[in-house]
Amino acid sequence: MAAFMSSYSSQTYALLRIVTGLLFALHGSQKLLDFPMEAHPMAPWMAFTAGSIELIGGLLIMVGLFTSWAAFLSSGLMAVAYWYLHGLKALFPIQNGGELAVVYCFVFLFISAHGSGIWSIDDARK
Repeated sequence: MAAFMSSYSSQTYALLRIVTGLLFALHGSQKLLDFPMEAHPMAPWMAFTAGSIELIGGLLIMVGLFTSWAAFLSSGLMAVAYWYLHGLKALFPIQNGGELAVVYCFVFLFISAHGSGIWSIDDARK
């Protein structure tokens, strides 16, 4: 079983990067474009800053271009978002509603350390 799983680890990682990047980009398009649905109200400067990083960073991560830098910046955004929006309400993410921010933060940190992998523009440019 382990040999079977390890033979698909590159493809599985690429799917993780692509799907996570797409979902993150949708958060940005929601804040900037009200698409696919209207975003929760927030200060305009915050929506523009976070939405821009989410949309552009998510797309870069999805296609695998400047992946490590985009993922590192996105990870930092999610760390700030967690503490700014959730962390002051309660200590644990399950109590303060910040689970998604924590998951994004650590997935992007992993992607930043791992790089773009296969099925990416970074890989094609090598």
